[in-house]
Amino acid sequence: MPARFAAEVRKERSSLAAEIITEIRRHVPDFSRPLAGQFGAGIQQGVETALEQFADLLDGSGEGALGEERLRVHRALGRGEFAEGRSLDALQAAYRVGARVAWRRYARVAGRTGLGSDRMVLLAEAIFAHIDELAAAAVAGYAAARADEAGTFGRRRHHLLDLLASGAPPGAVRDAARLADWPLPVGVAGVALGPAAAPPGAAAAVPGLRLPDLVLADLDGAEPCLVVPEPALYLRDGQVQRAMQGRGAVIGPTVPPDAAADSLRWARAIRACLPGPHAARGPVDGERCLPELLLLGDPSLVKLIADRRLSPLAALTPKRGERLAATLLAWLQTNRGSAPDVAARLGIHPQTARQRLHQVQRLFGPALADPDARFELEVALRSRLMASAFGAAPRLGL
Repeated sequence: MPARFAAEVRKERSSLAAEIITEIRRHVPDFSRPLAGQFGAGIQQGVETALEQFADLLDGSGEGALGEERLRVHRALGRGEFAEGRSLDALQAAYRVGARVAWRRYARVAGRTGLGSDRMVLLAEAIFAHIDELAAAAVAGYAAARADEAGTFGRRRHHLLDLLASGAPPGAVRDAARLADWPLPVGVAGVALGPAAAPPGAAAAVPGLRLPDLVLADLDGAEPCLVVPEPALYLRDGQVQRAMQGRGAVIGPTVPPDAAADSLRWARAIRACLPGPHAARGPVDGERCLPELLLLGDPSLVKLIADRRLSPLAALTPKRGERLAATLLAWLQTNRGSAPDVAARLGIHPQTARQRLHQVQRLFGPALADPDARFELEVALRSRLMASAFGAAPRLGL
């Protein structure tokens, strides 16, 4: 551009900046408030640096690209919009308004200085290319601010998961939940998972997995787990089900948030007892394993009870012992039912059940009339059958 034109443009900077700001406030509702504080200073600085840089480019004193310091101003504007909780729509509209106002003013200057039509075209292209570069810097600042918050937000959610899983005091959990924007639910369920099939960081080896926002997850840690709020709702979510696939998931009982550590501990205890390859299983519902959880609380004590109470079966062959153990358990679980009741439970003929009950009576005698002994017998029999019960554990009906 001719030196005279560039010089005239520089003379317009102050009044042009004021006009641009006035028009932005008039046409962009989000910027119509008083330009006070950091917000006002940012807009003022953004307009002034844009005009100064463009003047430098016109007379050749610029470097052909925006300086890092001036770009930083526009990245800061983008960050500011994110901090204000707005989209970039208003800021982008402001850039467009500024470009139109600048073009009108520069066109008048071009008319006064006799700028030819060919250079008028170049001038228009330069103005809008300049604005595009400023807008791109603002977009980059906005994206960086969003990424920063996502990182902080993710760390806060992970810290909250750690507190819940470790049984931290309720006050600490409440404070962490507030910082993580995690509304405390009525109930939660801890989900114990096995290791991911893919290398760490592969999001449970499920491409495109995106868990619901309120589901807390550690998929690649030493003890992978989920803490699922409102389990009746979120356990039905397709992404949660995908996260549990192929990982031998066990879902702990639903408990209040301050007992999340218990739910997760119980889920892990059940998972540790599951026979066979865990990954081949569907999710196991811990709600259906509460008696087994009680037995897992002190295996040594349960074994002692079993050894003592089931000693009459020791002299029998394994096959006969298993039959009589199943008959005795069926009799206890049918509230000392009749032979037909036991037969119906076991799927055998009533006469067969009657014969087995007579054998049970001969073996255990007076213990069958003692409530405490019957309780210990059921504990012993449940522990004896627990491995097979887990082996056929019902899958979660989702």
